Amino acid sequence: MIIDEEDLIKQQIFCLGENPKREGLVDTPKRVVKMWKEIYAGYDMKAEDLLTTFEGDGTDQIVLLKNIELYSMCEHHMLPFFGKAHVAYLPGKKIIGISKLARLVDMHAKRLQIQERIGNDVTADLMRILKPKGAVCIIEATHMCMRMRGVEKQNSVMSTSSMEGIFKTDYGLRNELMQLIKG
Repeated sequence: MIIDEEDLIKQQIFCLGENPKREGLVDTPKRVVKMWKEIYAGYDMKAEDLLTTFEGDGTDQIVLLKNIELYSMCEHHMLPFFGKAHVAYLPGKKIIGISKLARLVDMHAKRLQIQERIGNDVTADLMRILKPKGAVCIIEATHMCMRMRGVEKQNSVMSTSSMEGIFKTDYGLRNELMQLIKG
């Protein structure tokens, strides 16, 4: 079944009690469809295409990219959530360009999501493709479904952490990572 995306948006506008033919709304369906292609671009991406690996030099340092801006859409209410992600790994034999960590977060965020899944998917992709000794994705985000509706808590921030490999068992390494993040 093929659905015309713009017609779908016109129906939604009508269901809200508005006239989709009103001057200010005539081009809204086209703009919304264009926006969808941008904010849901993650469905057309694969981690394997983003993460180009290089031979490491045997470093045993934590590689951390912190404060990665994150914007996503909650799959439960289709409302935005936004914040920052901190992604780290302890290299094995391979490393990647640091910008790839931000691209990986974006790929997973640009889908209908829950915050926990973004972190889990980021660490799973790093472990699978890069094969590091460990990987971490910590996310702190504000959810508009908490602010605009329901409990309406304006200052709530959700924090999640996904840890794989050595970060699960080595508390000294985990503490070092947390100090780097707090920086």
